Amino acid sequence: MEYLSFRQQFFDAGIFTVSQVNAVMKPFDKNNLGRWTKRGLILRLKNGMYAFPEWLQRPGFGMFAANKMYKPSYISLHSALAFYDMIPETVVQLTSVTSLKTWDTENAAGQFSYHNVHPRMMFGYDIKAADAQLSGQAGLPPIFIATPEKALLDLLYLNREYKSEEDMEELRLDDDFMASEFSSERMDEYLDRLADTSLTKRMNTLYKVYDV
Repeated sequence: MEYLSFRQQFFDAGIFTVSQVNAVMKPFDKNNLGRWTKRGLILRLKNGMYAFPEWLQRPGFGMFAANKMYKPSYISLHSALAFYDMIPETVVQLTSVTSLKTWDTENAAGQFSYHNVHPRMMFGYDIKAADAQLSGQAGLPPIFIATPEKALLDLLYLNREYKSEEDMEELRLDDDFMASEFSSERMDEYLDRLADTSLTKRMNTLYKVYDV
């Protein structure tokens, strides 16, 4: 099979799997994937999943890849907090939460970390454009990403050591965001849903520190 015809068939998907290729193209020689990977024409993200290198240049592609590589999952924790400009740090590793086991991986699209949470925590995420400038443009599919409130809740859920006011200050949350964009009503709905006394107590400590 010629690479150009293969590329025409799958390029718009950005990421594709061996199963998808087999379903569309019959017969298909899997050895082509190995040859094209060695030549740099496609990239291996994980076993059985590939991408075209041109997609790496698109803002937000790493988040899209994070969603695709490990399901169910959604972007959360520090990556989501940085997405909303809630923290000052630039986040290199893409962090997600999942009801599957904890998993870390690295490939050409970036460094990825998936943190296990109880299935009851798998809520509170939106479907958004990975980059606001791409919204409405064809090509990059939307991503699953925690709301600002859920990203913060996931962080406290997974880091039980954050208890005191000093601990909450170390999060260095943006005061302007917390004052004008953070929804305490939404967070309280999440807390009521979980009915976790310890988590609610620690969130109230955070409220005190950031005058929510």
